[in-house]
Amino acid sequence: MPALPLIDSLIFLGWSSIMVAFILKAIDISTRYRASVFGLNAHDFLLASGIFLLFALTLAARTWVKANEPRMLRERWRRLREESEPFHGWNGEPARVEAEPRATTDPDLEAGAPPAPVRIRAPISST
Repeated sequence: MPALPLIDSLIFLGWSSIMVAFILKAIDISTRYRASVFGLNAHDFLLASGIFLLFALTLAARTWVKANEPRMLRERWRRLREESEPFHGWNGEPARVEAEPRATTDPDLEAGAPPAPVRIRAPISST
């Protein structure tokens, strides 16, 4: 379902509610009659217009992000491939160097090996 007609209708409802609120407030100020439409006064229509316009803005932003997401992902991966330094993971951890031992090949972790002293690896700062 295309989102543009829904966004347009929300914008139309928002501005229409503002106009109704303006008319009801003008009647309220100029006469002693407390005007209301279906029990809603000018303040209620103003709140409804704010809600309609915020929904329209949110839907437009989500539609824009969804339409531009593939392009943004392509740009991100292109920049990551062009970087000269090794790729850093999502948590800032540097890429594993091939010479660095892995847990599966670490002799200290093998069954039957004598307990080794605890080694603590401090995180490497990228700054």
